[in-house]
Amino acid sequence: MITSSGIGSGLDVESLVNQLVAAEGQPQRLRFNRREAQLQTTLSAVGTLKSELADFQNAVSGLNSLSAFLGTKARVDNTSLLTAVTTAEAATGTYRVEVQQLAQAQKLASKTFSDSHTTIGTGTLSFHFGTYDEDTNTFTANSDKPAQVVTVDAAHSSLSGIRDAVNEANMGVSASIVNGGTGDHLVFTSKDMGVIHSLQITVDDGEGADPADNVDDDGLSQLAYDPAAPGVGSGKNLTETVAAQDARLLVDGLRITRSTNTVTEVVEGVTLNLKSAEPSSPTTLTVASDGQVISKSVKSFVDSYNGLVESLNSLSSYNPETRERGALLGDASLRGIENRIRRLMGYAVTGLSGPYRALADIGITTQREGTLALEESKLQSAIKTDPEAIARLFAVGGKASDPLVRFVEGTETTRAGEYEVHISQLATQGKYTGEATGSFPITIDADNDEFTLKVDGSELGTISLTHEIYNSGLELAAALQSQINGNPKLSEAGGSVAVEFVSDHLEITSSRYGSASSVELLSLDPSPAVTTTQTLGLTVKSGDAGVDVAGTIGGQAAVGSGRFLTGSGGAEGVKLEVLGGGVGDRGSVAFSRGVAARLNAFLEQVSASDGFLDNRIDGLNDRIADLGEQREVLDRRLEALEQRYRTQFTMLDSLLGQLQATSDFLSQQITILPRRTSS
Repeated sequence: MITSSGIGSGLDVESLVNQLVAAEGQPQRLRFNRREAQLQTTLSAVGTLKSELADFQNAVSGLNSLSAFLGTKARVDNTSLLTAVTTAEAATGTYRVEVQQLAQAQKLASKTFSDSHTTIGTGTLSFHFGTYDEDTNTFTANSDKPAQVVTVDAAHSSLSGIRDAVNEANMGVSASIVNGGTGDHLVFTSKDMGVIHSLQITVDDGEGADPADNVDDDGLSQLAYDPAAPGVGSGKNLTETVAAQDARLLVDGLRITRSTNTVTEVVEGVTLNLKSAEPSSPTTLTVASDGQVISKSVKSFVDSYNGLVESLNSLSSYNPETRERGALLGDASLRGIENRIRRLMGYAVTGLSGPYRALADIGITTQREGTLALEESKLQSAIKTDPEAIARLFAVGGKASDPLVRFVEGTETTRAGEYEVHISQLATQGKYTGEATGSFPITIDADNDEFTLKVDGSELGTISLTHEIYNSGLELAAALQSQINGNPKLSEAGGSVAVEFVSDHLEITSSRYGSASSVELLSLDPSPAVTTTQTLGLTVKSGDAGVDVAGTIGGQAAVGSGRFLTGSGGAEGVKLEVLGGGVGDRGSVAFSRGVAARLNAFLEQVSASDGFLDNRIDGLNDRIADLGEQREVLDRRLEALEQRYRTQFTMLDSLLGQLQATSDFLSQQITILPRRTSS
């Protein structure tokens, strides 16, 4: 059997089969290649479109909040007196500021010792922070800063050892040794400025049960300091070298006192940094809207949009001279996205009133090729007239007409519009009211120094008061507040209380508002409990719990939590904080979604991982993969065709070979036949 093509006949069967198979498959292969090239081009173009839309979304998402537009700036005429820093929420205006006195921290110095190795003594040093009143000769503890205790053992009993022990404690006081020329002094410095951080230092030197041993000028009590004591030997054994001092200034004639030289909450949104004091030499502080911030944000929006338009135009372009066309020319998806973006930018913003409700109102118009043009003079006029309106034209925001109602936020489901606000109940704080205290002075000792308390649902454990004699209700309330607020469980829960002495009794009020706000006294010092009631007026009972704000937003019942009121129904997602005022109608709140906010929401939807563009990309990839499967089907058909051709040509080759053999035989026989001769 002949197995090599062409052996029998001499035909090039292999070449014939290959050419016939190639000719059979070429039209379809060319069609597949052209289609794949088209799909790959479209896929690349859709990827470019998605990338360009993502870049544009990044730009507009940064303009989605009011802070991107509402910048302010401050100018101080005499910067040697103070400087100023503003936030976006700063109240604009002109203010006359006079710095009368800078704040400073108190310093206390010991008497002279021969050197830093001099042994002083052992025991404990208790540092109390508060205010000393020279007129009444009383020291009142700072309720927000509990006393700190430093233990002085034998290893730290020298001047330098006590310095190290105090500094290692890191508790609001620094210690240093200063050589005055005749010897060394131990100097204590309060780390915080202001009169409320003045120091009172009490000592327990372990010399005996006599309290006089803790104030005499011997042992560790050489470092005792009670500003109300008569002098050395009675507890006032240190010398005040620098008095604690508050910063004092006048702002538009109003007297302001602060414990530091960084002054806040005087002019809303403005921080004053005091540098020097010059009484009777005021300077002018001017706070104004920073138009450059608004201009920069608006121009950034215009530039980003124009960049997107140029990219989209390139994808859908057609050059009649060269007949070159963009990859997405006539693409319905691209047209749909372009039209949607143009409509979102062209609508007036719902929820806004006044002259600035659309981009054209601030000088942004569309040109023939689809890009935006900015009329600078019109923009600057709008900035001067109403900068906040420009911010709300772009961003998500809300504004309440009542100054004591603060718009907090809206959700993705909140509908733009104006909502009436009605308050039926104001939020209150939980409060414990005690009975009448004993007569002052009141002595706190082991019989009346402890009680347990629950604040805002958190049990704080035992609260212990410092054993002292309290000369007034103010002193007692401050000490009580300091110990409660110093409780770690209350601090971890983010809570605090205010303690006041009102008329003849103590009141403990939670800083929290609403139904979760409460103060409950659980137990009293057991030795005996009646002593605590007689002296402090405290009894085991629950105070009055706070209540949540209640009312309606947009005519729909709202949900109150503390001072926060959240809308429902048609006003779903509108969240307000009611800071005060009264019950009844409280004006309205307008909520709006500006141009940047609307665009951002649409672009998020288009570019989401399961969004329209990703589905389009997946579809194109599926079609490309389908072409691969069609190629495989073609390859299998051509393989079968090749096999059939090869079989047929092999048979033909064999037949031709046989015919050739027959032809050769006959030719041979003819040559041997007798030849006829002519006679």
